[in-house]
Amino acid sequence: MEGEIRRLRCRACGRVRTEAVPWARPGSRLTRDLEDVVAWLAQRVDKAAVARLLRVAWETVAAIVIRVVREHLDPARLDRLIRPGVDEVSYRKGHRYLTVVADHDRAGAVVWAGEGRSAASLQAFYTGLGAERCARLTAVSLDMGAAYRTVTERHAPQAAQCVDPFHVVKAANEALEATRRRAWNEARARPTAKRPAGRPRADAPPPPRDPARWVKRTRRALLKDPAHLKASQRAVLAELRRSRSVLWRAYLLKEELRDLYKLPHPALAAGHLERWLAWARRCRIPAFVALGRTVRAERDRILAAVELGISNSKLEGLNSKIRLINHRGYGHHSAAAVISMIYL
Repeated sequence: MEGEIRRLRCRACGRVRTEAVPWARPGSRLTRDLEDVVAWLAQRVDKAAVARLLRVAWETVAAIVIRVVREHLDPARLDRLIRPGVDEVSYRKGHRYLTVVADHDRAGAVVWAGEGRSAASLQAFYTGLGAERCARLTAVSLDMGAAYRTVTERHAPQAAQCVDPFHVVKAANEALEATRRRAWNEARARPTAKRPAGRPRADAPPPPRDPARWVKRTRRALLKDPAHLKASQRAVLAELRRSRSVLWRAYLLKEELRDLYKLPHPALAAGHLERWLAWARRCRIPAFVALGRTVRAERDRILAAVELGISNSKLEGLNSKIRLINHRGYGHHSAAAVISMIYL
């Protein structure tokens, strides 16, 4: 398709402007129909396959997706936002992250995404949302980081901040894993009986168990959901209980914190959490003492999540889909390309 397009020099800005045409988007050398086909295919197959099928460059496919998304992205998608959820997702090696905002009231649909995971990243979201729509927010689910919390307090002080249960349970698992590694190092430092040289006699007693190796093999039993434990893993927990191991106390502390989100009524959450904090403070397990201080600092936001029933579980599922989009495209050269594929 060929046509004569006028080019004008703007007196206001001094730049040369090209006349808009109905069959192509601004700044594009391709027709709208071709770009729509490319964007439709990019939803379903990787960009390399689209480039090979339609005989265009890989970079051209990425640029087309950005243009199509920019034109079709609904500016009113933020108007009904009342309870957003904020999370981060890695899209590239070298600590490259995106901040993703989803709507809890629309099945976790992504309404905004931006580059980075700092306070400035979420600041861009609130700036685009505007003061009027920020004032309508009633609850925001976040992680336990200080960056998102500070910006949310500045722009939506009336909204209840809720710490995502996933991050609380993750912190408990990390404390349990730190306790297990400490017990493993202590078991390695203790002297063990060496096995005598040569082949043992047939009636010889079995060699003593290596305590460090046994502690190392308790990891799956300690971290796994009790409802899905195998018989061998239940036996490991039973032995830890009989020996009154520090790992058994750490396991109980972890499970007791998880039970905070299984209570029959939200009104029981405050008392349950206070009992757990008192137990963690006097447990004499360094990792859980530190976790208790963190949980106490986030107490109000943790209880708000329990009372309102807000969780970033749908966002975590979206993060898996975002990683799948990134993997299917064999990586993306820019955050804008990944964000466009998310919106697409």
